[in-house]
Amino acid sequence: MSMGSDMYRQQILDHYKNPRNYGDLDDPTFSHVGENPMCGDEIKVDVNLADDGETIEYAAFSGEGCAISQASASMLTDELQGMTLDELDELDRDDVIDLLGVDISPMRVKCAVLVEMVAQDGAAIHRGEETSIEKTTTE
Repeated sequence: MSMGSDMYRQQILDHYKNPRNYGDLDDPTFSHVGENPMCGDEIKVDVNLADDGETIEYAAFSGEGCAISQASASMLTDELQGMTLDELDELDRDDVIDLLGVDISPMRVKCAVLVEMVAQDGAAIHRGEETSIEKTTTE
């Protein structure tokens, strides 16, 4: 294991044990929930948009799950602040995995990207682009 890889593993553990942006927002612009049934991860993302209706002013998450899902949610909610909804839509799984900084096994990719999918689906529902999703799943 390289020193760089070990540093990222420590960062993941730090975000898991001390999650940033954890909790529920009072009166969020939109909220959405999701789960990864393979691992038991559950995440709710709350987002407040700025007055322009496009810029994410604050994002928070709550839920439970493995270290990867919770650390990913902590890190991504930090990244979302200041991002536009269009920029959120452009995120893909590689962006989230790059944020974690370590190689993720194929089984753990669904854990890592759950928060991204929940935030993107929440934004699509908020915009009225999607009406059929009650809960995002990584199946």
